Amino acid sequence: MFDKLRAQFSNFYDRVTKTELQGKDLDRVLDEFQLSLVENDVAVSVADYVATELKEKLKDVQFARFSDPRGRVKAILSDVLLSVLDRAGRLDIFELVEEKKKAGVPAIKVFVGINGTGKTTSIAKLAHILQRKGRTCILAASDTYRSGSIEQLEEHARRIGVRLIKHQYGADPAAVAFDAVNYARAHGINAVLIDTAGRMQTNQNLLEEMRKIVRVTKPDLTILVVDALTGNDAVEQGKVFSQAVKIDGIILAKLDADVKGGNAISLSYIMGRPVTLVGTGQGYDDLEPFQPQTIVRNLVGGD
Repeated sequence: MFDKLRAQFSNFYDRVTKTELQGKDLDRVLDEFQLSLVENDVAVSVADYVATELKEKLKDVQFARFSDPRGRVKAILSDVLLSVLDRAGRLDIFELVEEKKKAGVPAIKVFVGINGTGKTTSIAKLAHILQRKGRTCILAASDTYRSGSIEQLEEHARRIGVRLIKHQYGADPAAVAFDAVNYARAHGINAVLIDTAGRMQTNQNLLEEMRKIVRVTKPDLTILVVDALTGNDAVEQGKVFSQAVKIDGIILAKLDADVKGGNAISLSYIMGRPVTLVGTGQGYDDLEPFQPQTIVRNLVGGD
């Protein structure tokens, strides 16, 4: 994970510690480092921010004899990256479920994203983990458009042992979601997880259906699921969905297969919404809270 970006960081440490940290020499190193960030899917505005912050923090650094200059540079870069990752704050989906449980009502979550991002699988993983934590949940098959979508979610529900609310293909997606919410309220279910049709950003009809689901169910959270492997297109997806509905948080799927790492750095900074969970494998347990400190350690190296 993040192999390419980690290699660029290592090269950056070496160059900075061998460079006079001032003037044109530092500018040249930072310009090349900024370009390497963009080449590894870091958004241009984020790469610019990182380079600017590094220049400000490095320009007056003096490395004493017998000191650890590489460690000093890594610490400075870690601070800058944490400021990027923490910009949008934190969102704990599990904490919300606990709060709603205490209030005696279900936590309602709508999941949006384009086809192929891992949205449906992420929903199943979350349902499994909630059950493992002793909380009940119900799934709503509100993707009534894509052939096989209902069966896919139905198979996940069977495997993890949760109830699925479904209608026929072509049915009103908002009606499916509405029925799921009503069932949860009537039966004391802790969480409602609503799957929606994978919407291409330009399909206005499907985007309007998504808005209707949100209007009807009034979810506590609307979560955007993006594929970590899609590069800068993930940022563009985020912008379009944010224009259609209020996005509260992000699930970054398939992060374990991402050799670049740019999306993990850029998404929350650009969207102003926190990454809350990340996909770390194929199993139902492989969905973990997004931990900025862990991401930074992985990127800059823990040695």
